[in-house]
Amino acid sequence: MPASFSPAERQRISQAFRERITGKIYPGYALWQDMLRGRYLPAANPEPGRWAMKGGDQLYAWELRHHTTTTLPPETIHSLGLSEVARIRARMEDVRREVGFDGDLKAFFEYIRTDPRFYCKTPEELLARFEAIEARIWPGIPTLFHERPEAPFEVRPLPALGDQRGTGYYRPGPPDGTTPGVLFFNMSMLDTRPIPTLETLTLHEGIPGHHFQITLARENEALPPLLRYGSATAFSEGWGLYAESLGPELGMFKDPMQMFGHYDMEMLRAVRLVVDTGIHARKWSRQKAIDFILDNTSMAQRDVEVEIDRYIAYPAQACAYKIGQLKFRELRERSAQELGASFDVRDYHHQVLGTGCLPMDVLEAKVDAWIASGGGMTA
Repeated sequence: MPASFSPAERQRISQAFRERITGKIYPGYALWQDMLRGRYLPAANPEPGRWAMKGGDQLYAWELRHHTTTTLPPETIHSLGLSEVARIRARMEDVRREVGFDGDLKAFFEYIRTDPRFYCKTPEELLARFEAIEARIWPGIPTLFHERPEAPFEVRPLPALGDQRGTGYYRPGPPDGTTPGVLFFNMSMLDTRPIPTLETLTLHEGIPGHHFQITLARENEALPPLLRYGSATAFSEGWGLYAESLGPELGMFKDPMQMFGHYDMEMLRAVRLVVDTGIHARKWSRQKAIDFILDNTSMAQRDVEVEIDRYIAYPAQACAYKIGQLKFRELRERSAQELGASFDVRDYHHQVLGTGCLPMDVLEAKVDAWIASGGGMTA
């Protein structure tokens, strides 16, 4: 409380606060608990997947269309996920051999999960690492982009109220060109935030990921509000994941362990295709999904459980990341092949970011029209 409050005022407010908690909030939680235990749980489906609900298959198909903005069916997405998992595992094996680790990949995951050298000791150390990474990214940006946001980018600790679950999130500022876009990062449980993933996290959440994609659109006053402020999971998160893949072109991942961290985070997005469709279309149990992620990533057990509960509660959303990224990559390769010497990756990035979030099918039609026109800087 402010220092100007008198002792009597402090006591009055504190007492009123406690009375409201004990007299209103606790009883409210008790009613909620009774409802969940007495009415909801006995009627709830014991299986976690959409398949177990009446009409669940149709609902899940709609959710996939909604989040990926494509018409890919669950079986196709599941197979695509297995293919991506196999591809990324092969890259992980290359790094494991490069660093001279004698054990298998599962042992390598455990090594990363448990060795203190891969974790910061203090939030200050972690923030300093983020700042150093950002400083290394900016020099390469002009080789890939014509524009950059006017607003700066910062990393700040996630507020304590939300520091028990999740890694963090990006929040853009108002489109004034001065208020920073901020990555709020979870500074608690530092022993589950591996240093090898920090370069990839910065690319995804900051530059040239969400900070570029969201802030460039908001700063573009020529766009209508729907495109300046609209959102589409496959586009936004697909761009963030695509931005991670730009690391080598930006001079990142020189350390093989940072390269491994990149593959580890890409693997998380690949296994999502497998476990989400596994749970909701192929009758996987929660534990089977947890085991699949633990077998294919270095994520801590607690974080994996949080992830799986997220997929159960929010079907299909997590599939959008990889589906979107693959489409961004496909369109870039198509543009380069068909435009030949006229292709400039900066023009391609201007093309895909210049009109805000779009459904992936609409983006593809836009890029195809741009290719047919001969490429260049057209919006």
